[in-house]
Amino acid sequence: MDRRTFLRVLGLTPLFGQWLIKDLAAADGPVVAVAEGRDYALITRRAIDALGGMKRFVKPGQVVVVKPNMGWDRSAEQGANTHPVVVRTVVEECLKAGAKRVKVFDRTCNDERRCYVNSGIEPALKGMKNVEVKHIENERFRKVVLNGHVLKEWELYDEALSADVYINVPVAKHHGLSRLTLGLKNVMGIMGGTRGSIHKNLDVALADINAVFKPHLTVIDATRILTAHGPQGGNLADVKVLNKVLASTDIVAADAYATTLFGLKPEEIAVTVAAAKRGLGQMDLKKVRIARV
Repeated sequence: MDRRTFLRVLGLTPLFGQWLIKDLAAADGPVVAVAEGRDYALITRRAIDALGGMKRFVKPGQVVVVKPNMGWDRSAEQGANTHPVVVRTVVEECLKAGAKRVKVFDRTCNDERRCYVNSGIEPALKGMKNVEVKHIENERFRKVVLNGHVLKEWELYDEALSADVYINVPVAKHHGLSRLTLGLKNVMGIMGGTRGSIHKNLDVALADINAVFKPHLTVIDATRILTAHGPQGGNLADVKVLNKVLASTDIVAADAYATTLFGLKPEEIAVTVAAAKRGLGQMDLKKVRIARV
């Protein structure tokens, strides 16, 4: 029996020259797709396709929010923001799936005009039809009842809440308070009010929000990771190039796997632990299917 026949007997099929388990979306346990390569557009598509493709998440005529991290006045190479090629590719896939409109925004920490431009994200999306790169409008936050362990309610951004599909596209990086910032923490970009105050109980507060507001898909940019002095960074010596993109419908599983890229264990990240305890996803990587594509 040759290798190709053997792999088909095992239930494997070729995709983009790789071998994937058939129908990963229907497999037991969550799946984290891990794509690696220097062509960031290609590996982003591979990661999404391994989960069934964007048409699994986006239907014709829907309004989609793609939420990257672009909170810092930093270049793409500095690793503080989501890579613009990853963001553009996710947006392109949404449009190919039939999205009526794709909105991209983030509540920035530095000046929003500089962040949007210098991150490379706004220029990467310029001229794309049916794509809006929007600055946050403070009057569009509205209170949402959370009934959480520490947050009973909070102002969240209306355009995120009203979207048909919400796609979470964080960058994987170090954070001075939470050790890492990944998918779960990226929700802070749609929070209004004095969001910095939640850092006192960050793990529980983020679990409160993520329990109510859940992305349909999380795509983690690990093309290059910020290993120290996050979340803002600035020193290229702190950046490690990995050329990876991860994708999962399970935000906790995605964060858990991304944690290992830093030489850490999921149980060392309080935000991940709190979310797993709340039943928001699977933290135990032994129970997660890793599809390397």
